[in-house]
Amino acid sequence: MEVSLTLWVATVAVLALLIGADFFIGRKPHDVSVKEAGIWTAVWIGLACLFGLGLLVFAGGAPAGEFFAGFVTEKSLSVDNLFVFVLIMAKFAVPSHLQQRVLLIGVLIALVLRAVFIAAGAAIIASFSWVFYIFGAFLIYTAWKLIQEARSGNSEEEYEENRLLKAAERRFGVADRYHGTKLFIRENGKRVMTPMMVVILAIGTTDVLFALDSIPAIFGLTQDPYIVFTANAFALMGLRQLYFLIGGLLEKLVHLSYGLSVILGFIGVKLVLHALHESGVHVPEISIPVSLGVICTVLVVTTITSLMANRKTREAEARAKADADRTDA
Repeated sequence: MEVSLTLWVATVAVLALLIGADFFIGRKPHDVSVKEAGIWTAVWIGLACLFGLGLLVFAGGAPAGEFFAGFVTEKSLSVDNLFVFVLIMAKFAVPSHLQQRVLLIGVLIALVLRAVFIAAGAAIIASFSWVFYIFGAFLIYTAWKLIQEARSGNSEEEYEENRLLKAAERRFGVADRYHGTKLFIRENGKRVMTPMMVVILAIGTTDVLFALDSIPAIFGLTQDPYIVFTANAFALMGLRQLYFLIGGLLEKLVHLSYGLSVILGFIGVKLVLHALHESGVHVPEISIPVSLGVICTVLVVTTITSLMANRKTREAEARAKADADRTDA
């Protein structure tokens, strides 16, 4: 898909306006209600669908299919990332009325980081087609690791600060309480970070690790930098509202790791097949419609089985409680 510099500039400008509007609307720290989160989640998903339909009309079915496949994949990976966001918020005891500001700034950092990763990935792919082997192998390894963690039940229960974050805390020091949305304050004549700044750094640096999964995954669906960037942008910009909408439901998606492992493994195999094809080996390639169908099917099945598992757990707990009550009686 040929994208002119004018279209790139216009796209970035429109996305910047949307981010600015989102920031303006949520500029005042407040507790985000489920209704507000639901409305804005629907708005962002609607805008993504309109953009995809625009690609369908002006660029054709192939770019539109790549965008929707990339968007759905990035959105599903983002939901998994919300687990870590929940842990970070709990670790630093972020007041509920400040959480939406933390997420907004964290998403802005994520967008900048993703743009850098996308540019680097596109340049590497353009110069070295064998990098698809590395991307494919990495995604297959990540899928296997997700399955192992899900089966062992050793999922993260507490956020561990990374080295960069610890170094920043040692260098600047940290205030003992939140000071609204301020990032730095003066304490005993010394400029120190507030817990707000620490949380933002935690979310921003953690997103670097998220990109190691998501960027190779979407490059497995499309090598068009424009589609890669826009799919990531739309998936990330609705992440803040999605956090408040399904925050309480995250723990119920008990099979999400299995679903994501299947998706990442599938895209990893797709990348390896594509690399073999580029090397002159006659192997079948997986089309975008098939990819989109597999991704959506896996997510639907994962959601259904998660809800069924939760219902069985609740029923078992209710029976156990009833038996305990009868024993006590």
